[in-house]
Parts: sequence; C-alpha cells; structure tokens
Amino acid sequence: MNKIALVAVAGLFLTLTACNKPDLKSDKGQASYAIGQQIGKNLKAQNIEVDPKTLAASLADAAQGKSEMKDEEIQKAMMKLQEMAMKKQAEEGENNKKKASEFLEKNKSAEGVKTTASGLQYQVIKEGDGAVPKKEDSVKCHYTGTLIDGTKFDSSVDRGQPAEFPVSGVIPGWTEALQLMKVGSKYKLFIPPELAYGPAGRPGIPPNSALVFEVELLEIVKQAAAPAPGKAPKAKK
Repeated sequence: MNKIALVAVAGLFLTLTACNKPDLKSDKGQASYAIGQQIGKNLKAQNIEVDPKTLAASLADAAQGKSEMKDEEIQKAMMKLQEMAMKKQAEEGENNKKKASEFLEKNKSAEGVKTTASGLQYQVIKEGDGAVPKKEDSVKCHYTGTLIDGTKFDSSVDRGQPAEFPVSGVIPGWTEALQLMKVGSKYKLFIPPELAYGPAGRPGIPPNSALVFEVELLEIVKQAAAPAPGKAPKAKK
C-alpha cells in the first residue's frame, strides 16, 4: 500500500507538470521534467488510473494543510486502490497465460523448433563449436528479448555491450538453454511464463508473459575455484 501511495502522490506532481508548458531551459526545470518522465513511465507500467483534476486539488489542499478526507478514509481509499490494482493484474495475467499457451502450442510445430521436457522451446540459428557452460559457470552473451507480439523490452545488442552473468543467476528458461549451447552458438528461445517471470512480471514485461529471446553465447567465464583447505601449521615449541 505504501508503494502505491507514493506512486499516486508522484503522479500528482506529474499531472501538475503536464498542465503547464514545461520549463526546459533552467536546471530546475530540466530536473523536474526528467523526474516527471520517470514517474509517468512508472505509472504506465503499473497501469494505475487516476483523476488528474482531483489529484491537483488534493495537492493544493495538502500544501495549505487541509484535507477533504479523514486519515482513515484516505487509508481505506489506498487499500481499495491496491485491491483494484491486484485484481487487474490477476486478470491480465490470466489473459496473458492463455495467449502464451496458444502461442507455444502453435510454435512447437514450426520448422526447426525443439521442445524440452520443461516446456522450453528453442531454435538453432547458428551452432557453435566451443565448450558448453555448466550451471556453476558465468557466461558472456549478446541477446535481444521481445514479447510474443514483437515488443522489444531489452537488448544488449542495442546497448553495444555484452551481458555477463552466472548461468544459475537468470530466469529458469535461460539457465536451461545456456547448458544446451556451445560457445559461438546463437539460439532463438521461446520461454513459457513459468520459466520466465511468471505472474509477477516486471517493468516492461506483463504478468504471465511468454518471452522470445535471440541469444548468442560469446564466452564462458569460469568461476574462480576456492582454494583447498590446508592443514593448520604446528605451533613452535
């Protein structure tokens, strides 16, 4: 509830900024606009709907130490907002889960697509000839991730900088796929929601989304081996 309350208050500042022509010349104005952009994206990602006029009126009252609602009424309203947000997320998650299932069912018969026992689907774009990473290894990869409708949510290729991470430190679909790939390989992965971010989702990834990745395994970065325990030195007499 506290998170939603903070986002709602932040949204109020965004609303007031949008009501007037932005000042993009002064340092203060640029900083304010930058904060507004972050807040706006946050609100959009959380699908929070508010009444701009009422928000603006509430800020004006708060600045004067006034309120049209009692504290318990405010708390009740925020709890209701949280309930609505959770219900909306659950409904969206169920809808996405159905879409993911339909997509993967159709996709598994596409040319070159293989399906593992876990439900992970993959397609070999290029087969490498290097070593295959183990679960305890770290790897360096280039990748691009999209939703099943083609919406891109992340790309190391666009950033121009490969990502380095432990094989066991990513979503289950990636952990499994990386242990199928040889260095130099490029695979296209089709990952079910339960092997990705599940009902929680994340910014840019709605709940229960199936994900599509193009992954190129560039290098295995071995974990440093822990030194073997030695014997304690004998005390001198």
